[in-house]
Amino acid sequence: MKILIVEDEPSLCELMARTLRKEQYVVETASTFTEASERLGVYSYDCVLLDIMLPEEDGISVLKKLRKDGRTARLPIIMLTAKG
Repeated sequence: MKILIVEDEPSLCELMARTLRKEQYVVETASTFTEASERLGVYSYDCVLLDIMLPEEDGISVLKKLRKDGRTARLPIIMLTAKG
């Protein structure tokens, strides 16, 4: 299974990636929506872990854009948040 983590906090992103790799997942990371869009345009993923608070725009806006894209309209996306 190939997973894309979209998280702008480097230490959290590295921790998630390392943990998933230990479980034999193939993991790539992006820290901005622009970087994630570039990766999604080139590679296929089985799942995206998407931070709700990104520097360029919020995760909800990113999710809406991904859902409009024909290639990612049915891609499983898990939203991550530190909000209570």
